Amino acid sequence: MRPFLENDVPRAAIPIVPSGLLIAASVIAIIISGCGGGDGKAESAAPGSHGQAATRKLAFVTNLSADFWNIAKVGVEAAKRELPTVSVEFRTGDGTAAKQKEIVEDLLVKGVVGIAISPVDAANQTAMLDQAAAKGLLICQDSDAPASQRAFYLGTDNVSAGRAAGEMVKEALPGGGKIMVFVGKKDQQNAIERFQGLREALQGTSITVIDLRTDDGDRARAKANAADTLVKYPDISGMVGLWAYNVPAILSALRDADKSGKVKVVSFDEEDETLDGVKSGTVQGTVVQQPYEFGYRSIILMNRYLSGDTSFIPADKKIIVSTQNIKAANVDEFRAKLKKLRGQ
Repeated sequence: MRPFLENDVPRAAIPIVPSGLLIAASVIAIIISGCGGGDGKAESAAPGSHGQAATRKLAFVTNLSADFWNIAKVGVEAAKRELPTVSVEFRTGDGTAAKQKEIVEDLLVKGVVGIAISPVDAANQTAMLDQAAAKGLLICQDSDAPASQRAFYLGTDNVSAGRAAGEMVKEALPGGGKIMVFVGKKDQQNAIERFQGLREALQGTSITVIDLRTDDGDRARAKANAADTLVKYPDISGMVGLWAYNVPAILSALRDADKSGKVKVVSFDEEDETLDGVKSGTVQGTVVQQPYEFGYRSIILMNRYLSGDTSFIPADKKIIVSTQNIKAANVDEFRAKLKKLRGQ
């Protein structure tokens, strides 16, 4: 059985068909569609349409390279083991819309019929996403593109997650103060929603958000942003990282400035250095997602959709995977579960 975190969404909310039934469905689909040779064209994504290929080709596309996505890949591989008639390509973006367009076009040429993607700039990628959705099944995972023709979104409720981070900031700074917020791309939907939730949580407090600084996924630039903030705002009280690598960069800048523990830090996700900081007290806490579930469920649910079952899609077309707040009291327990997910 695949591992779930304790706060996982109840199975009743997002039903998962046992692997044996999925395999049986795929075998029936192959028999019905016949054994004709493939012509390289993408199989139709319409429910109930199974195409002619003996192997259904799916893909999982990230926004950039990060340990977060390594955990998602473990989930993708677990799903592949349960679906022997499915093949999956795991593709890593470089933080740009151009790279994702190149990846998607290549996948479609290869006959991939289902793509799960984390768009880097949903507003400006709508046309590309719609073109892909017209040729096969397209879903968004991790970050949504609600204006596109994606079949559904699978991932975090990022506004709610942003509010959770905001509550941690309030706990860390009961007397108020100035904070700076950091993220890779402010136009990515998950960044927009997390920042929104953070600001909502801080309304009515004496905590002031100075600005939102971006780094385009460049870790060196992320550290430089934090270092520049410490110089420009020597009275800074807190720093918040909205993407996984932001807080490790912040912690490095704080060490260089001899301010570790003097500036309160709140994080997202579960990079090792972030968890070390939670353990030592240099990080107030981190809001963790479930990237394993992003990978696993994306493949399982795309296969169900292509096998004709869309009953799992809610009316708002958003399948929410819960988050967890990690603080000093539960960081050891969380790390033990994380090691199991990573196969360590």
